[in-house]
Amino acid sequence: MEKRRLGKSSIEVAPLTFGGNVFGWTADAAMSFRLLDGFLAAGFNFIDTANVYARWVPGNTGGESETIIGNWLKARGNRDKVVIATKLGADMGPGGKGLSRAYMMRAVEDSLHRLQTDYIDLYQSHRDDPETPIEETLAAYQTLIQQGKVRAIGASNFTAARLAASLQTSARLGLPRYETLQPLYNLMERAAFEGDLEALCLEETIGVIGYYSLASGFLTGKYRAAADTAGRARGAGAAKYLTEKGFRTLAALDAVAQAHNAKPGQIALAWLIARPSVTAPIVSATNLDQLAEMVQTPEIKLTPSEIAQIDSASR
Repeated sequence: MEKRRLGKSSIEVAPLTFGGNVFGWTADAAMSFRLLDGFLAAGFNFIDTANVYARWVPGNTGGESETIIGNWLKARGNRDKVVIATKLGADMGPGGKGLSRAYMMRAVEDSLHRLQTDYIDLYQSHRDDPETPIEETLAAYQTLIQQGKVRAIGASNFTAARLAASLQTSARLGLPRYETLQPLYNLMERAAFEGDLEALCLEETIGVIGYYSLASGFLTGKYRAAADTAGRARGAGAAKYLTEKGFRTLAALDAVAQAHNAKPGQIALAWLIARPSVTAPIVSATNLDQLAEMVQTPEIKLTPSEIAQIDSASR
Protein backbone atom coordinates (compact mmCIF):
# COMPACT_ATOMS: atom_id res chain seq x y z
CA MET A 1 0.00 0.00 0.00
CA GLU A 2 1.06 3.55 -0.76
CA LYS A 3 2.74 5.30 2.19
CA ARG A 4 2.70 9.05 2.78
CA ARG A 5 5.13 11.10 4.86
CA LEU A 6 3.84 13.06 7.89
CA GLY A 7 5.01 16.56 6.99
CA LYS A 8 8.81 16.67 6.75
CA SER A 9 9.27 13.97 9.40
CA SER A 10 10.65 10.51 8.66
CA ILE A 11 7.33 8.88 9.64
CA GLU A 12 5.40 7.20 6.84
CA VAL A 13 1.76 6.14 7.09
CA ALA A 14 -0.90 4.51 4.94
CA PRO A 15 -3.44 7.03 3.57
CA LEU A 16 -6.12 6.41 6.21
CA THR A 17 -5.93 6.94 9.99
CA PHE A 18 -8.00 4.93 12.48
CA GLY A 19 -9.76 7.32 14.85
CA GLY A 20 -9.46 5.97 18.41
CA ASN A 21 -12.18 8.16 19.90
CA VAL A 22 -14.59 5.20 19.64
CA PHE A 23 -12.49 2.97 21.93
CA GLY A 24 -14.10 2.91 25.36
CA TRP A 25 -17.18 4.64 23.94
CA THR A 26 -19.05 2.97 21.06
CA ALA A 27 -16.56 0.08 20.82
CA ASP A 28 -15.75 -1.95 23.93
CA ALA A 29 -12.30 -3.46 24.55
CA ALA A 30 -13.04 -6.77 22.80
CA MET A 31 -14.43 -5.10 19.67
CA SER A 32 -11.61 -2.53 19.72
CA PHE A 33 -9.04 -5.36 19.59
CA ARG A 34 -10.84 -6.93 16.61
CA LEU A 35 -11.02 -3.60 14.79
CA LEU A 36 -7.34 -2.87 15.38
CA ASP A 37 -6.36 -6.38 14.28
CA GLY A 38 -8.40 -6.00 11.09
CA PHE A 39 -7.05 -2.52 10.34
CA LEU A 40 -3.45 -3.70 10.66
CA ALA A 41 -4.10 -6.89 8.68
CA ALA A 42 -5.47 -4.79 5.81
CA GLY A 43 -2.13 -3.01 5.47
CA PHE A 44 -2.75 0.14 7.52
CA ASN A 45 -0.52 1.38 10.33
CA PHE A 46 -1.70 4.75 11.72
CA ILE A 47 -3.84 5.07 14.88
CA ASP A 48 -4.89 8.41 16.38
CA THR A 49 -6.12 8.92 19.93
CA ALA A 50 -5.97 11.50 22.74
CA ASN A 51 -5.60 11.48 26.51
CA VAL A 52 -9.14 12.90 26.83
CA TYR A 53 -10.83 10.01 24.91
CA ALA A 54 -13.47 8.97 26.04
CA ARG A 55 -13.99 11.30 29.02
CA TRP A 56 -17.46 12.38 27.80
CA VAL A 57 -18.93 8.94 28.50
CA PRO A 58 -20.66 8.74 31.92
CA GLY A 59 -18.38 6.92 34.35
CA ASN A 60 -15.21 7.55 32.30
CA THR A 61 -12.39 9.83 33.44
CA GLY A 62 -10.35 10.05 30.21
CA GLY A 63 -7.55 7.77 29.08
CA GLU A 64 -9.85 4.86 28.22
CA SER A 65 -8.89 4.86 24.53
CA GLU A 66 -5.14 4.99 25.23
CA THR A 67 -5.53 2.18 27.78
CA ILE A 68 -7.30 -0.09 25.25
CA ILE A 69 -4.65 0.62 22.61
CA GLY A 70 -1.88 -0.03 25.17
CA ASN A 71 -3.41 -3.35 26.18
CA TRP A 72 -3.69 -4.31 22.49
CA LEU A 73 -0.06 -3.35 21.79
CA LYS A 74 1.10 -5.44 24.75
CA ALA A 75 -1.08 -8.43 23.84
CA ARG A 76 0.02 -8.40 20.19
CA GLY A 77 3.69 -7.41 20.67
CA ASN A 78 3.47 -5.26 17.54
CA ARG A 79 4.58 -1.78 18.66
CA ASP A 80 7.08 -1.53 15.79
CA LYS A 81 4.32 -2.19 13.22
CA VAL A 82 2.15 0.81 14.14
CA VAL A 83 2.39 4.59 14.21
CA ILE A 84 0.69 5.91 17.35
CA ALA A 85 -0.54 9.49 17.54
CA THR A 86 -2.00 10.94 20.71
CA LYS A 87 -2.84 14.41 21.97
CA LEU A 88 -2.75 16.53 25.10
CA GLY A 89 -4.19 19.90 26.07
CA ALA A 90 -7.95 19.29 26.19
CA ASP A 91 -9.62 19.41 29.60
CA MET A 92 -8.84 16.34 31.75
CA GLY A 93 -10.19 17.90 34.96
CA PRO A 94 -8.60 20.15 37.59
CA GLY A 95 -4.98 20.96 36.72
CA GLY A 96 -5.16 18.84 33.58
CA LYS A 97 -5.36 21.23 30.65
CA GLY A 98 -3.26 23.40 28.36
CA LEU A 99 0.27 23.35 26.96
CA SER A 100 2.47 24.58 29.82
CA ARG A 101 5.81 22.81 30.24
CA ALA A 102 4.93 21.57 33.73
CA TYR A 103 1.67 20.00 32.58
CA MET A 104 3.18 18.54 29.38
CA MET A 105 5.84 16.71 31.40
CA ARG A 106 3.13 15.07 33.52
CA ALA A 107 0.74 14.38 30.66
CA VAL A 108 3.30 12.59 28.50
CA GLU A 109 4.15 10.16 31.32
CA ASP A 110 0.46 9.40 31.85
CA SER A 111 -0.05 8.70 28.13
CA LEU A 112 3.11 6.55 27.88
CA HIS A 113 1.93 4.54 30.90
CA ARG A 114 -1.55 3.95 29.46
CA LEU A 115 -0.17 3.12 26.00
CA GLN A 116 2.42 0.76 27.58
CA THR A 117 5.16 2.12 25.34
CA ASP A 118 8.28 4.21 25.84
CA TYR A 119 7.68 6.54 22.88
CA ILE A 120 4.86 8.33 21.04
CA ASP A 121 5.30 8.65 17.27
CA LEU A 122 3.22 11.83 16.89
CA TYR A 123 2.39 13.95 19.95
CA GLN A 124 -0.15 16.67 19.22
CA SER A 125 -1.38 19.87 20.85
CA HIS A 126 -5.12 19.09 21.00
CA ARG A 127 -6.15 22.73 21.42
CA ASP A 128 -4.28 25.99 21.16
CA ASP A 129 -3.34 27.46 24.56
CA PRO A 130 -3.17 31.27 24.33
CA GLU A 131 -2.20 31.44 28.04
CA THR A 132 1.14 29.70 27.46
CA PRO A 133 3.93 31.25 25.33
CA ILE A 134 4.47 29.32 22.09
CA GLU A 135 8.21 29.17 22.94
CA GLU A 136 7.50 27.35 26.21
CA THR A 137 5.36 24.69 24.52
CA LEU A 138 7.81 24.06 21.68
CA ALA A 139 10.80 23.95 24.06
CA ALA A 140 8.97 21.34 26.14
CA TYR A 141 8.37 19.28 22.99
CA GLN A 142 12.09 19.62 22.21
CA THR A 143 12.91 18.12 25.63
CA LEU A 144 10.54 15.21 25.02
CA ILE A 145 12.10 14.54 21.60
CA GLN A 146 15.62 14.71 23.07
CA GLN A 147 14.53 12.24 25.78
CA GLY A 148 13.34 9.83 23.06
CA LYS A 149 9.74 9.94 24.30
CA VAL A 150 8.35 11.66 21.17
CA ARG A 151 9.33 11.34 17.51
CA ALA A 152 7.39 14.22 15.90
CA ILE A 153 4.82 16.81 16.94
CA GLY A 154 1.54 18.07 15.51
CA ALA A 155 -1.21 20.61 16.12
CA SER A 156 -4.97 20.14 16.22
CA ASN A 157 -7.71 22.79 15.94
CA PHE A 158 -5.23 25.64 15.35
CA THR A 159 -6.12 28.71 13.29
CA ALA A 160 -3.91 29.64 10.33
CA ALA A 161 -2.53 32.62 12.27
CA ARG A 162 -1.54 30.55 15.31
CA LEU A 163 -0.09 27.71 13.24
CA ALA A 164 1.94 30.25 11.24
CA ALA A 165 3.16 31.88 14.48
CA SER A 166 4.21 28.48 15.81
CA LEU A 167 6.11 27.63 12.62
CA GLN A 168 7.86 31.02 12.68
CA THR A 169 8.84 30.47 16.32
CA SER A 170 10.27 27.03 15.49
CA ALA A 171 12.36 28.47 12.65
CA ARG A 172 13.54 31.47 14.67
CA LEU A 173 14.59 29.52 17.76
CA GLY A 174 15.62 26.22 16.18
CA LEU A 175 12.83 24.35 17.99
CA PRO A 176 10.83 21.35 16.68
CA ARG A 177 8.04 22.34 14.32
CA TYR A 178 4.53 21.03 14.01
CA GLU A 179 4.69 18.44 11.20
CA THR A 180 0.93 17.82 11.07
CA LEU A 181 -2.39 19.58 11.48
CA GLN A 182 -5.58 17.85 12.62
CA PRO A 183 -8.50 20.07 11.55
CA LEU A 184 -12.23 19.45 11.28
CA TYR A 185 -12.56 18.67 7.57
CA ASN A 186 -15.12 16.88 5.43
CA LEU A 187 -17.44 17.57 2.49
CA MET A 188 -19.99 19.25 4.76
CA GLU A 189 -17.40 21.31 6.67
CA ARG A 190 -15.02 22.81 4.14
CA ALA A 191 -14.80 26.52 4.93
CA ALA A 192 -12.70 26.39 8.11
CA PHE A 193 -9.84 24.47 6.47
CA GLU A 194 -9.95 25.46 2.81
CA GLY A 195 -8.42 28.89 2.41
CA ASP A 196 -5.57 30.26 4.57
CA LEU A 197 -5.11 27.08 6.61
CA GLU A 198 -4.91 24.74 3.61
CA ALA A 199 -2.62 27.16 1.75
CA LEU A 200 -0.28 27.31 4.75
CA CYS A 201 -0.16 23.51 5.05
CA LEU A 202 0.70 23.13 1.36
CA GLU A 203 3.32 25.88 1.47
CA GLU A 204 5.00 24.53 4.62
CA THR A 205 4.61 20.79 3.85
CA ILE A 206 2.38 20.15 6.86
CA GLY A 207 0.68 16.73 6.83
CA VAL A 208 -3.10 17.04 7.23
CA ILE A 209 -5.00 14.36 9.16
CA GLY A 210 -8.51 15.80 9.37
CA TYR A 211 -11.15 14.50 11.79
CA TYR A 212 -14.91 13.91 11.39
CA SER A 213 -14.08 12.84 7.82
CA LEU A 214 -17.60 11.40 7.38
CA ALA A 215 -19.41 14.29 9.14
CA SER A 216 -20.54 12.19 12.13
CA GLY A 217 -21.63 9.43 9.75
CA PHE A 218 -23.85 11.67 7.61
CA LEU A 219 -21.73 11.11 4.48
CA THR A 220 -22.25 7.34 4.69
CA GLY A 221 -25.84 8.01 3.60
CA LYS A 222 -27.41 6.32 6.62
CA TYR A 223 -29.06 9.56 7.80
CA ARG A 224 -31.49 10.79 5.16
CA ALA A 225 -34.35 11.95 7.39
CA ALA A 226 -34.71 13.21 10.96
CA ALA A 227 -36.12 9.83 12.00
CA ASP A 228 -32.84 8.15 11.00
CA THR A 229 -30.91 10.09 13.67
CA ALA A 230 -33.10 9.09 16.63
CA GLY A 231 -31.32 7.07 19.31
CA ARG A 232 -27.96 6.99 17.47
CA ALA A 233 -24.75 7.93 19.32
CA ARG A 234 -23.81 10.38 16.56
CA GLY A 235 -27.35 11.15 15.43
CA ALA A 236 -27.39 14.66 16.89
CA GLY A 237 -24.12 15.46 15.13
CA ALA A 238 -25.45 14.23 11.79
CA ALA A 239 -28.89 15.89 12.11
CA LYS A 240 -27.54 19.37 11.35
CA TYR A 241 -26.53 18.24 7.86
CA LEU A 242 -30.10 17.41 6.80
CA THR A 243 -30.15 20.50 4.58
CA GLU A 244 -30.38 21.29 0.88
CA LYS A 245 -26.56 21.20 0.65
CA GLY A 246 -26.50 17.90 2.55
CA PHE A 247 -28.99 16.20 0.22
CA ARG A 248 -27.20 17.65 -2.84
CA THR A 249 -23.88 16.26 -1.58
CA LEU A 250 -25.37 12.82 -0.89
CA ALA A 251 -26.88 12.76 -4.38
CA ALA A 252 -23.46 13.42 -5.92
CA LEU A 253 -21.85 10.74 -3.71
CA ASP A 254 -24.60 8.28 -4.65
CA ALA A 255 -24.02 8.91 -8.37
CA VAL A 256 -20.22 8.50 -8.16
CA ALA A 257 -20.56 5.49 -5.85
CA GLN A 258 -22.75 3.75 -8.41
CA ALA A 259 -20.05 4.20 -11.07
CA HIS A 260 -17.47 2.57 -8.77
CA ASN A 261 -19.76 -0.10 -7.28
CA ALA A 262 -18.99 1.53 -3.93
CA LYS A 263 -20.76 3.16 -0.97
CA PRO A 264 -21.25 6.94 -0.49
CA GLY A 265 -18.97 6.99 2.58
CA GLN A 266 -16.17 5.33 0.61
CA ILE A 267 -16.45 8.02 -2.06
CA ALA A 268 -16.40 10.80 0.57
CA LEU A 269 -13.15 9.36 1.95
CA ALA A 270 -11.69 8.84 -1.54
CA TRP A 271 -12.37 12.53 -2.23
CA LEU A 272 -10.37 13.47 0.89
CA ILE A 273 -7.50 11.10 0.05
CA ALA A 274 -7.30 12.63 -3.43
CA ARG A 275 -6.97 16.18 -2.06
CA PRO A 276 -3.33 17.35 -2.48
CA SER A 277 -3.21 18.85 1.03
CA VAL A 278 -4.49 15.75 2.82
CA THR A 279 -2.14 13.02 4.10
CA ALA A 280 -4.40 10.52 5.87
CA PRO A 281 -7.97 11.44 6.89
CA ILE A 282 -9.15 10.06 10.23
CA VAL A 283 -12.09 7.65 10.16
CA SER A 284 -13.57 5.30 12.75
CA ALA A 285 -15.42 2.01 12.64
CA THR A 286 -17.40 0.39 15.46
CA ASN A 287 -18.00 -3.00 13.84
CA LEU A 288 -16.24 -5.27 11.36
CA ASP A 289 -18.65 -4.53 8.49
CA GLN A 290 -17.83 -0.81 8.73
CA LEU A 291 -14.13 -1.65 8.89
CA ALA A 292 -14.32 -3.85 5.78
CA GLU A 293 -15.90 -0.96 3.89
CA MET A 294 -13.40 1.56 5.20
CA VAL A 295 -10.22 -0.35 4.32
CA GLN A 296 -11.24 -0.65 0.64
CA THR A 297 -11.35 3.13 0.23
CA PRO A 298 -7.76 3.82 -0.94
CA GLU A 299 -8.32 1.50 -3.91
CA ILE A 300 -10.98 3.89 -5.27
CA LYS A 301 -9.43 6.37 -7.72
CA LEU A 302 -11.78 9.22 -8.59
CA THR A 303 -11.58 10.88 -12.01
CA PRO A 304 -11.11 14.67 -12.27
CA SER A 305 -14.72 15.01 -13.46
CA GLU A 306 -16.01 12.99 -10.48
CA ILE A 307 -14.01 15.16 -8.09
CA ALA A 308 -15.44 18.27 -9.79
CA GLN A 309 -18.97 16.85 -9.52
CA ILE A 310 -18.56 16.28 -5.77
CA ASP A 311 -16.83 19.65 -5.31
CA SER A 312 -19.68 21.47 -7.00
CA ALA A 313 -22.41 19.72 -4.98
CA SER A 314 -20.71 20.30 -1.63
CA ARG A 315 -19.75 23.97 -2.01
